[in-house]
Amino acid sequence: MASESELSAVVEDGVRRRDFINIAAVSFAGVGAVAVVLPLVNQMNPSADVLALSSTEIDISAIGTGQAIKTSWRKQPVFVRNLTAAEIAEAKKVPLSDLRDPQTIDERTKPGKENWLITLGVCTHLGCVPLGAAEGENRGDFGGYFCPCHGSHYDTAARIRKGPAPTNLVVPPYEFTSDTVVTIG
Repeated sequence: MASESELSAVVEDGVRRRDFINIAAVSFAGVGAVAVVLPLVNQMNPSADVLALSSTEIDISAIGTGQAIKTSWRKQPVFVRNLTAAEIAEAKKVPLSDLRDPQTIDERTKPGKENWLITLGVCTHLGCVPLGAAEGENRGDFGGYFCPCHGSHYDTAARIRKGPAPTNLVVPPYEFTSDTVVTIG
């Protein structure tokens, strides 16, 4: 018959081996999970062609007062509008309590360049491209932009005023590199 010390040595060795096997199995499963998840997460990174378009320069010297242009940045339309003094004044007199997504025109433009409004040309409802940047297009009830897909109306500061869009048109990151050149991105 085995002595008590021999039995405890066998039990301790058995527990140690079992613990090692459990730790090895969990470690192997963890490495396998990382090997599966890492490519899935990595494929969500922007592609090389999008990264190449991460910033774009726009010459704004040809845009007259009251005019707007459409351009693109990261494969999305961008509206660049040279606001008139009347459009700026109209936007400033709207009480913030009347706005669904309250922002002043000063928050949406750069200091000293309040007449330049730069926004993504993508309706915040379902991603349609609003009208109002080109000459003669419907600018909606508030003189800014109108989304023909579901009827969202934006004012002269591209703030949502009527319709299903939940938020204002997005202002992308931009800076003026000179008086006539804007870099978006």
